[in-house]
Amino acid sequence: MIAVVQRVKQCEVTVDGKSTGKINQGLMVLLGIGQNDQKKNADYLADKIVHLRIFEDDAGKMNRSLIDTQGQMLIVSQFTLLGDCRKGRRPSFINAAPPDLANELYLYFVDCVKKIGVKTQTGVFGAMMDVSLINHGPVTMILESI
Repeated sequence: MIAVVQRVKQCEVTVDGKSTGKINQGLMVLLGIGQNDQKKNADYLADKIVHLRIFEDDAGKMNRSLIDTQGQMLIVSQFTLLGDCRKGRRPSFINAAPPDLANELYLYFVDCVKKIGVKTQTGVFGAMMDVSLINHGPVTMILESI
């Protein structure tokens, strides 16, 4: 499981021009799920991301987490994160989870984040989405599960 985590001032995801998720200060998470991923991978990443200290404290140092700041999270499933571009010019998605497993683990990840106490919004699994955001910093991290 792989996540691209962006610290944002605001972000929104739309499908066919209709907003499906919108947050203010917090984290935008693009989540890719691999064919060998399990619930333990989602547990690990959810805990890691919400406690990742990438928000500034009063001294201007990245020392506060999403929990500390009471920020929100927008989570969007993105299978293209599993694209392997090492050979040829077209990405191979052979390592991406099949849709049924990916959706199950995506929803499980969202539930994990909510159980930790983070207000959460989502995109629409499998839909063509437009994502807009203001990346604050900019701060972007790439995390992979164990």
